[in-house]
This record gives sequence, C-alpha cells and structure tokens, in this order.
Amino acid sequence: MMGRPKLVLASGSPRRLTLLNQAGFEPDALRPAEVDETPKRGELPRACANRLAHAKAEGALEAVRLDDDLRGAFIVAADTVVAVGRRILPKAELLDEAAQCLRLLSGRNHRVYTSVCVVTPKEAIRQRVIETRVRFKRLAPEDIEAYLASGEWRGKAGGYAVQGLAGSFVVKIVGSYTSVVGLPLYETVALLAGEGYPVRHGWLNPTNPMPA
Repeated sequence: MMGRPKLVLASGSPRRLTLLNQAGFEPDALRPAEVDETPKRGELPRACANRLAHAKAEGALEAVRLDDDLRGAFIVAADTVVAVGRRILPKAELLDEAAQCLRLLSGRNHRVYTSVCVVTPKEAIRQRVIETRVRFKRLAPEDIEAYLASGEWRGKAGGYAVQGLAGSFVVKIVGSYTSVVGLPLYETVALLAGEGYPVRHGWLNPTNPMPA
C-alpha cells in the first residue's frame, strides 16, 4: 500500500473492520489486544469506554513496536459501552445475560458510549468519546425469545447488534449510528485527518465499491 502510512486496527471485530472499509480504509493489520473489559467498581460508563479504548490502543502499540513492518503505523482502537443511567450492561456471552439486557432496554431510553483512540506514528494518543441516545420499542416476549434464538446478541454490548435484527427494535437514535455499531466514523476520520493521515487516499480505489 504505497502512498500512505501504515494503518492498524486494534480490534478483531468484523463490524469495526466493515465500518473502516466503508470510509475507504483498508488496515494493513489487525492487532486486537487482550484486555479485561470488566468495569471497575463504581466506574461510570463514559470513563469505562475511555479506559478500555486506551488500554486496547496501548496493547496494539506494544505489538506494533515489535513488528518491523508495522512500526510507526497509525493505530485505531475503540470500545463501546451500553448503559441505562449509571448501570453498565454486559457484553452478553450467556443467554440469561442477553435476556436480562433486552428486558431492561424494552420500551425505554439508553445510552451508548463509544470511545475511539488514535495513536500516531510518534506515539501521541488522541481520544474522543461519543454519546448516543437510543430508544427501544416495548419488546413483546415473542420478540425477545426470537431474538435470543437468532444468536446475534452473543458478545454484543447490551445484548444486541443494531446493524442486525435488533435494528427493528429502535424507535429513535439521537447521535451517531456508526458509534452504536462500534466505530464512530465522523470522529475517527477527523482524528486521523487531524494527525496528518491521508483519509481520502482510498477513495480513488475504494475497498468496497458501490454497485452500479
């Protein structure tokens, strides 16, 4: 990939990769960091998202420093937290966890915080957190049962994936849709551009060209 600096995505999330591709970026490598995502006692949702995104960026930076091909790359890391008030919902791995999340979110507003962290080639760190308000319709027991059977909830913050079947649960979103999916594109591109990354480089030969 001549003509631009190297770019590393500090995530193994297919949806974050898809979002980067949507904006015209093709990362040179994926370097997901092993981070304990358990919230600290009394930790607020915004602070939790910021801390975890920073930790993922630091973990990826350690890996990049050891890789001659990637040393000096830009790094993008992110973390998404779903919360009702001060309560942080889990990234559901168990059926009961997902069911509890969906019952809690049914018919009410919640907030999604995604923190994006960019590491520059000089190892400066730039970070922003984006808050989006989401309202779910009142979920019938049949809605919850069918969604749990779909398996889409597994590993998702708050027990749902807005880009999938759960998009039909959303009455209203105030803020960034891509942030709810997992990577706020406006803020990510702005952070990269502000640090000198050629954000339009991939537009002339987009990774995923639109169909004719």
